[in-house]
Amino acid sequence: MSKRKASEYQSGVKPIWCPGCGDYAVLNALRQAFAELEIPPHEIAVASGIGCSSRFPAFLNTYGFHGVHGRPLPLATGMKVGNPALTVVAVGGDGDGFSIGGGHIPHAARRNIELPYIVMDNNIYGMTKGQPSPTTPRGTQRKASPYGSLEDPLNPIMMALAYGTTFVARAFSGQPKELAAIIKAALLHPGFAFVQVLSPCVTFRNTYQHYREITQPLPEDFDRTDLMAAMRLAQETETLYRGIFRQDESKLGYVQRVREMRAQVKPLAGVDEVVEQYAR
Repeated sequence: MSKRKASEYQSGVKPIWCPGCGDYAVLNALRQAFAELEIPPHEIAVASGIGCSSRFPAFLNTYGFHGVHGRPLPLATGMKVGNPALTVVAVGGDGDGFSIGGGHIPHAARRNIELPYIVMDNNIYGMTKGQPSPTTPRGTQRKASPYGSLEDPLNPIMMALAYGTTFVARAFSGQPKELAAIIKAALLHPGFAFVQVLSPCVTFRNTYQHYREITQPLPEDFDRTDLMAAMRLAQETETLYRGIFRQDESKLGYVQRVREMRAQVKPLAGVDEVVEQYAR
């Protein structure tokens, strides 16, 4: 039983999301996960980009950095390498993470940096009044796309798996207990953890009922170490599976790799020795 309460991680700033926004559930789940793991607030740092979801740092009683569009992962990486003792979390949305910020995901994956990246995916650009995002289904009609979105949507889970991400999961804000459990597992993972959260925008794309109908948990006998099986299920479109698709703890995390490299570095010579060397 955790001695800490989720309320300890609540700042004095009231969230200003639209009533019913899926991001409320993600915020509550993250606070709950922190409490269950009993992480002191001053040992947590949250990095975000730009967008509705990226307001997270203001709503948490932790360290935080509200960065620029698409850059939470470089921020979070610097925080973690600079202070490995911190629990670092990167947060953002589908526009922030898969458009301008999409190029950072493969590098976080190949480094296997020890932090989770929680992407609240509402399939739309909510702050810019409903523009199609990288995950908006083709044909979606809104004021910004009156004849329907022309592009095919990205598949974030398939993308993360293809990059070799060592922890890949999908959750739904309409399943808060499952969401909190997945975030907790991502925080415990000793490498890069990618979590796509289906987080409906009630103003421009209310998909709560849609996700209640088409999402379901991964099969009970699913093997998280089977990459090909994960890819097959990630390609399903009629059913969107929830849960942890991939979990591989056999690879060293980036901070651990840096630590091992530092142990091999020879001490630098003194100034007099360097001058003498080049004076010869």
